[in-house]
Amino acid sequence: MKAFAPGKLVLTGAYAVLEGAPCIVVATSRGVVADTARRASFTTPEVEAALGSVAAPDVDASALFLDSRKLGLGASAAILVASLAAREAEAGRDVGDDDVRAALFSRAREAHATAQSGGSGVDVAASVFGGALRYTMGALPVRVTLPRGAHLSVFACGNSARTSDLRGKVDALAASSPALHRECMDALQSLARDAAQAVDAGALERLVDVVRRTSAALARLGDAAGAPIVPTELRELSDIAARESAAFCVSGAGGGDVAVYLGSAPPSAAFLTRASALGLLRLDLGLDEKGVRALPTPAVFATADV
Repeated sequence: MKAFAPGKLVLTGAYAVLEGAPCIVVATSRGVVADTARRASFTTPEVEAALGSVAAPDVDASALFLDSRKLGLGASAAILVASLAAREAEAGRDVGDDDVRAALFSRAREAHATAQSGGSGVDVAASVFGGALRYTMGALPVRVTLPRGAHLSVFACGNSARTSDLRGKVDALAASSPALHRECMDALQSLARDAAQAVDAGALERLVDVVRRTSAALARLGDAAGAPIVPTELRELSDIAARESAAFCVSGAGGGDVAVYLGSAPPSAAFLTRASALGLLRLDLGLDEKGVRALPTPAVFATADV
């Protein structure tokens, strides 16, 4: 039995989601396929935490990597969710059923948090439920619709970052300079709430403005923590996007990986040229509306001797 789980792209709410603010996330057309017909050649800590002694299915996560570098699209969560879903489907359960999905999310969320010593679970939510979601820790996500006319372009950056390393630096800031940390986090929480309200209102211009200000707020947090949350080249592209009445912001914890251009139109030729010169690669990537799902098994037909 095969199952597919999409990756994730965090639009707003990074870091703030860990303190209870809403996060807007979308599931991506790039994802992971798990196949119970073959045993896994490797097992991630998240899958081990979920399956224990049960054999893990083989997974193909190549769509979430660029050569050997992860793209920052939630590979660990998608591998976990696809693996669990494949086993659930093999046992005869319908992973499209709401109750089954809710249970799958709870199980995957717990295993992911155990293996990673925390985290928000937003990537697990995107892999399970698909579509565009408003996610708050401790609750099931709510399906939302991005404002009409919104255009997203996703770019792979030249660097790859470990979320745990970035979070560690931000935590160190909280210990060494609690007032500065609090100021940065309060700003990000306010922006996260503004973004959720803009999505609910279908207000594209307002959402673009919030994402633009979020990029600046993340840069400030990174500078304060000594963490490369928004690398220099991405700040330059953010300025170019602003001149095009658009926004350009790192996705999720930042540090490289992927970044998102949000506007009412695709990025200009000038933006694309500069992005390419800075080592960014535009990804072929769309929105996945379905979430985790079992894949149809090809029919096998017997042939008669003639």
